[in-house]
Amino acid sequence: MYQMPLKISLKNSAVLLVSFFLFIVSFDKLYAQAEAVPADPDVIAAGEKLFKQNCVVCHKIQEKLIGPGLANIYERRDIAWIQAFVKNSQKVIQSGDTYAVDLYEEYDRTMMTPFDFSDEEILSVLAYIKDQTDNPPEAVVISKEAGDTGVTAEQELFARYMNFILGGLIITLILMVVVLVIMSSVLRMFLRTRSDLDEADREIVSQRFNLLALLQSRAFIGFMAFIFTAIAFKTVIDQLYEIGVQQGYAPEQPIAFSHKVHAGEYEIDCNYCHTGVMKSKNANIPSPNLCMNCHSSITEGVNTGTKEISKIYAAIEENRPIEWVRVHNLPDFAYFNHSQHVNVGKLECATCHGPIEEMDVVRQHSLLTMGWCVDCHRTTKVNTKDNAYYDKLVEFHDSPDMMTVESIGGLECAKCHY
Repeated sequence: MYQMPLKISLKNSAVLLVSFFLFIVSFDKLYAQAEAVPADPDVIAAGEKLFKQNCVVCHKIQEKLIGPGLANIYERRDIAWIQAFVKNSQKVIQSGDTYAVDLYEEYDRTMMTPFDFSDEEILSVLAYIKDQTDNPPEAVVISKEAGDTGVTAEQELFARYMNFILGGLIITLILMVVVLVIMSSVLRMFLRTRSDLDEADREIVSQRFNLLALLQSRAFIGFMAFIFTAIAFKTVIDQLYEIGVQQGYAPEQPIAFSHKVHAGEYEIDCNYCHTGVMKSKNANIPSPNLCMNCHSSITEGVNTGTKEISKIYAAIEENRPIEWVRVHNLPDFAYFNHSQHVNVGKLECATCHGPIEEMDVVRQHSLLTMGWCVDCHRTTKVNTKDNAYYDKLVEFHDSPDMMTVESIGGLECAKCHY
């Protein structure tokens, strides 16, 4: 009669042993991952630069921003997984990875921008995250005495003192106004009892506050005119700065072509349609005959049925071009070469055009202003790895790994204006 409890006990013990073994294996794996993150100060510094240039818009380390907080991310996920997700989060999500899909849904199906980082660069970013995780700034250390408010006890105490001081100053000012009003009333009453006042003094003593006279006074009119002029001037300046800036511009096209379907769902490479991007100044818009490589057999679109695809057939039959509306416009005095950036510089299309694979209607993602381009040239490292174009330049630089576009003349006026 004691066999059943003994079997249950042995079964529970086996489960506990297996669980303990799995916990030890998991702990060892996480510890090994944490140890694999570099601790070299130079690597941490390089990771900090990359993090601040690319990640701070969406991520903080100790708390959530647009994306999740990154503290201890190297313990929560495999480093290989992190590297794959940073390079192409969409691919990881589409693979059905549970963790990636849950993140995608949790953050309102917002797709993370892909980054053309090497594994070493991603490790350097993880090194910076680990350094900040192990040594968090004092401002984010939560004190138990201060409660769960996100501030330290010293900060809370200082805030209380400042509130008391401001409150005291406000009360003091109110009392001073009351005292001045009382003193003014008493003085008026005293002066009115004087018999030696002439008519001019008595008129001053007897006068009352006149709002209409204040509004009609030159001082008030001059002050309001100054305020109006300042606001108008500021508005004009702001409007002038926005001339030529078309960020977010998404014109209606003659055919409802969806990059989300073609580049996103079907993963058609950008170079297949924009054939000039690797060898020409312009990326060029594909002609209808290129579209027919696929649409000679695909006659119905996933969003619009046969309506939009039939427009391609009509353009070919009538021997006329499709009049696409240009989305990205640069001034005529600004020279930009796609092949120089894509073929030589090894930049990804998303660097300037954003998540084009998510757009049903193409829009201008970046500012494309001079300041935007200059900032990019100042911070973008030259990709010299396996790039014969830069072999000679590499020979003349002491640290080619830190060579930016600025250091090879990327800020010279004649590069873009000649």
